[in-house]
Amino acid sequence: MSLLVVGLSHRSAPVSVLERAALPADPQVKLLQDTVAAEPATEAAVLATCNRIELYADVDKFHAGVAELSTLLARHSGVGLEELTPYLYVHYEDRAVHHLFSVACGLDSMVVGEGQILGQIKDSLARAQDLHTAGRLMNDLFQQSLRVGKRAHSETGIDRAGQSLVTFGLEQLAAGADVPDWAKDKKALVIGAGSMSSLAAATLARAGVCEIVVANRTFERAERLAQILTEGTDTDVAARAVPMDAVPFELTRADIAVSCTGATGLVLTAEAVAEAVKGRTGDPVTGVDGTGRTAAHPADLRPAALPPTTLGTEDGCPLDLSAVQATAGFSVHGEAAVAGMAAADLEQHAAWVDNAESLGRSQRAGDGAGAVTTPDPADDAEAIAALAAAVAVIGRVPERRRPEPVAEIPRPAPALFLLDLAMPRDIDAAVHRLAGVRLVDIESLAEASADAPMASDVDQVRRIVSDEVAAFGAAQRAAHITPTVVALRTMAADVVAGEIARLDGRLPDLDERQRGEIRQAVHRVVDKLLHAPTVRVKQLAAEPGGAGYADALRTLFDLDPETVAAVSRADHESEKNGKNRGPA
Repeated sequence: MSLLVVGLSHRSAPVSVLERAALPADPQVKLLQDTVAAEPATEAAVLATCNRIELYADVDKFHAGVAELSTLLARHSGVGLEELTPYLYVHYEDRAVHHLFSVACGLDSMVVGEGQILGQIKDSLARAQDLHTAGRLMNDLFQQSLRVGKRAHSETGIDRAGQSLVTFGLEQLAAGADVPDWAKDKKALVIGAGSMSSLAAATLARAGVCEIVVANRTFERAERLAQILTEGTDTDVAARAVPMDAVPFELTRADIAVSCTGATGLVLTAEAVAEAVKGRTGDPVTGVDGTGRTAAHPADLRPAALPPTTLGTEDGCPLDLSAVQATAGFSVHGEAAVAGMAAADLEQHAAWVDNAESLGRSQRAGDGAGAVTTPDPADDAEAIAALAAAVAVIGRVPERRRPEPVAEIPRPAPALFLLDLAMPRDIDAAVHRLAGVRLVDIESLAEASADAPMASDVDQVRRIVSDEVAAFGAAQRAAHITPTVVALRTMAADVVAGEIARLDGRLPDLDERQRGEIRQAVHRVVDKLLHAPTVRVKQLAAEPGGAGYADALRTLFDLDPETVAAVSRADHESEKNGKNRGPA
């Protein structure tokens, strides 16, 4: 069996795709159950956070495993497989181990070095254990990843390379100001009472806000979080709980609102935010372009549709799009996911468009027949095939458009600060266009963190990860040969028992002391003969390429394969009965 991980994250997929593919708790349970029920996999675990969805499994066939895990991810996420596939990544064996260890250390996080991922890995392991989908490999892998993550944080300064997502989000809200100075005496509303919301509430309390109101669909959980904040010894913040239907009113009182729920729809619409700001200021809320558009017309808060595309009508265009009814056009980068194509494919087509336009201008200017040549459609075969596939799926072709210049209009000082840490998003993205509001969400955090400086400690953490991956691989390879060694010792014990029984029949006059001495002597001889080979074979098996030593041992000693399999089954049953459980 071999470790395989299939997933997508903020590094491989746009936020719009991650948002749609987000897996709440119930779909995660069903995904795990269906994975272990599938033929290629025997155990599995799901790591689902606000910016990654990964399915880990122990599979017996690589290609079948990739196909099955990809299909299951698409089915349970609700995103079609054809649309999801371009954003999936696959790691196998040592690369899969390296990936999870890097994730546990915060190297793969949106904000490098954040430590919250350790709690999420721990929760993922606990879920797999509760559902009995975690066997020896998943238990060993996830427990070791927790130890590696803790080692990275204790032995290096990786914490200085970045902050938790909450802290980073508050820094973005403060827009360069010192967070404690910015937060001092402000009132905060926290929507949700899960781990991220609790972290946000505690961070706000330490930052110096004067009041925190907690809203949650389960009122008892909101009360519990408010009680913890009130009774905390390191802050003196006032905290209280309210039901979710009180959010619109509380939003008119709050200076800062943080939302992180498991809701599949919007928790705060642009209209609700605009009404809250109006309730604070008494003035209607305008759009950022200063036209006076308000939340009474929600469509006005969103970008206007682009004009219809004209692609396919130019002379010499290699695409036959005469039958395609094109609607609104797409930009290259922002809508690549919606188009179902990689941005690189769109760029290739855009290059053809640019070249075609240049060609037309040159020919019209009379530059001469030899100056330029007509692009050969065969040169763009791959781009054309990709575009044709997009046409078949969405009925239109993305068009490269240069952004229209937007006048720089000063925004008024924010009256309300919003931090959306949910995936899918809790707060309508159209709020970005409201004057008097500053919204920071997962997408804007991703953009802001892309240029964040990397601390020198990151290199040290990478070395730790590499060392730990090598050690984990050696331990797994050594463990792989253990059933064969146990079967060999069992066979030797059976041979000794048979010879002692034969000796008892031939020498019936021996007393018990003599029989005991003979029995011990025979056992010592067998143990000494087996000690060096079994120790050495474990050492050899732990080295890269050492998997074949188990087969060699079985062949040399003519071990019964069923005996070896029985030892493995016994180990597996002990794990299912609760042994070797519990995160480190």
